[in-house]
Amino acid sequence: MFFRSRNWNIVGKFTLISSLSYAIIFAGIIALFVHHGLRLGLSFTGGTDVTVRFVRPVPRSAVYTALERVNVHDATINTLGAGASLLGERYTIETQVAFGDHTAALWSALKSVAPLDRTQSSIESVGPSLSHEYLSKALIALLIAIVIQFIYIAYRFDWNMIFGWVTVIALVRDSAMMIGIYAIADRRADDAFLAAVLTVIGYSVMDTIVILDRIRENTRILKQQTYEQIVNTSILQTMTRSLNTLATVVVTLVALYAFGGASLQNFAFALLVGICSGGYHSIFYSAPLVVRLRASQYQRQQRALAESDHRAAMAQAASRSEREAIIAARRERRAKEKQARVSAGPARYKRRRDVEFDPLDADRDGLHDAEWAMGHEEIHLKFEEE
Repeated sequence: MFFRSRNWNIVGKFTLISSLSYAIIFAGIIALFVHHGLRLGLSFTGGTDVTVRFVRPVPRSAVYTALERVNVHDATINTLGAGASLLGERYTIETQVAFGDHTAALWSALKSVAPLDRTQSSIESVGPSLSHEYLSKALIALLIAIVIQFIYIAYRFDWNMIFGWVTVIALVRDSAMMIGIYAIADRRADDAFLAAVLTVIGYSVMDTIVILDRIRENTRILKQQTYEQIVNTSILQTMTRSLNTLATVVVTLVALYAFGGASLQNFAFALLVGICSGGYHSIFYSAPLVVRLRASQYQRQQRALAESDHRAAMAQAASRSEREAIIAARRERRAKEKQARVSAGPARYKRRRDVEFDPLDADRDGLHDAEWAMGHEEIHLKFEEE
């Protein structure tokens, strides 16, 4: 109820709000160039995933040094069960170096740090063919999710394509911001990242639908207001609900990120980025974008109507010109015919010469024998109106 009484012009700040998200996306693109692309996890690239337990705590730097002896320079090492401590007994190691069945050198390098508990240590390899298949299926799943969301939103709002396009644009921007922030933080995008992206798509759409539905209701209730005012009122009416939902989720994710294990931390980080981005876009970007798209649609309709009126006027003018040309041609022809009659003088009639004729010819011509002999013939007279 706090935001309902505020007189904030959120729609009017659309340019500033969109510029902030554009700046983050642009910074992410620069980070992608600097880091030579997004760092993909083993699920997408293939490699080796190691879980190791030492019999005593060892520093992480010693584990890095041991891995460099077997030409592993891209390892990501996380501590299990020790939080942010520099010492730990259990570690997870991820590297894109594929050892396959030749893991003896890796075990030997790790044993040089400290004795191992082999019962709680393991090595898993991910092949490149499996990773490529996993990546292609992940992209297909993301595309299908976006398409289905567009169709559902358009159907839910009586095939209002503006609402459908707003949802798709917001989802693409959320995904772009997540990728950009991951690139800036130089974190690996693994299967947890993909799960977070799909989760954020569902969460962002849920929050956007609430605002769009309120816009549709207020369009019928607040008929005396402009469409921009209706959208701004709808945002303020739903902002309390949106921020309360966002706050409860963020608190949970912050606790998960702070106290969860290494695998949960990456998932919690991705969800934090995506849900904050989704809430930001749902409130401050998606709804104001409806006003921009509706204004653009109205302008296109006005231009189409003006072009239609122009074509109709041109067709009417062409028809009028054609009719005037026909009338002028008729007048000219009549004038020529009149001039020809004046030049020829009065009409003269002459008797037909008596000729031998066949009664069949007379019958064919429809004349009586006597009339044919007398030379009678039908005369047609044309009277012109002066």
